[in-house]
Amino acid sequence: MTDYGTRAARMMSIDSIKSSLLLKQATVRLDLPSEERWDYNLPTRGQMTDALAGRRIVVPETRELDLFARMLEEHGALTIRCPMVAISDVPDAAPVVAWLRRFTTDPPDDLILMTGEGLERLVGFARRAGLEGAFVAALATVRKITRGPKPVRRLRSFGLQPDLTAEPPTTAGIIASLSGENLAGRKIAIQLYPDNPNVELLDFLRRGGAITDSVLCYVYGSEAEDRIVIEVIKEMAAGRVDLIAFTSAPQVRRMLLVAEANQSEETLRQGLLRTKIAAVGPVVARAIEEAGGRVRIAPSNNFHLKPLVNEIVAAFN
Repeated sequence: MTDYGTRAARMMSIDSIKSSLLLKQATVRLDLPSEERWDYNLPTRGQMTDALAGRRIVVPETRELDLFARMLEEHGALTIRCPMVAISDVPDAAPVVAWLRRFTTDPPDDLILMTGEGLERLVGFARRAGLEGAFVAALATVRKITRGPKPVRRLRSFGLQPDLTAEPPTTAGIIASLSGENLAGRKIAIQLYPDNPNVELLDFLRRGGAITDSVLCYVYGSEAEDRIVIEVIKEMAAGRVDLIAFTSAPQVRRMLLVAEANQSEETLRQGLLRTKIAAVGPVVARAIEEAGGRVRIAPSNNFHLKPLVNEIVAAFN
């Protein structure tokens, strides 16, 4: 073969490899016209497997959207990125700052952290109010009770550890963890999260004689446009989606609200029936079941993205 022929053969081989990789890994952009929906990303050498090759997976995550999608794409998945929920500080900072001042001047006995997002936002409010040092110092002195892995990670970023972790990582888990304690007269601060005033937890603490002080420091907004969410629902109902992987209960509620607002409840019902559903943990799984879906894939413990991806890969293998 001539040098020219050898070079041509090599080029054809490289093009074939690239084409093969492109077919195995892509991001589906439902916000674009049908002919422009494929946003390809070449994998890093050595990272990719074929476990999810060609599987169309909806990723409704917001905060760690790129990370989660990339973890799936490294196994060959075609990810449909549809961030369902935006997160922002509460519009009125005054109640949060007042709570922080109470926390720093007269620290409670216990702090219940429901979410990592909540702790991060509280630190942000404290920083802007000139209270960050005092807040972190007070945080070190109180008993820290956590629900799930995310607040644990946030605590560790400040060199702190939880003193009590709820098992399972739910409101019921927190109640079970505290049910054998004498709570009479204990001052307990609670970081709440949006769309859940957690009456069950607050009632439990008050019945036990605890003095509660709760704070809500962030709110949810709508991230993906309704038309993109509706397009995802239609794709699911048509059987063109292999899996949707929920990582928070608000994502499920957002999909329900969009379906209701667009008279697409029946389409969503069909989509949930026809599509495999994965949930990162029990709270999310409960929201899915309440919405009429059935969770087929979920970690049995250790409710993080990596264990969830491992379960997804195992299920499709």
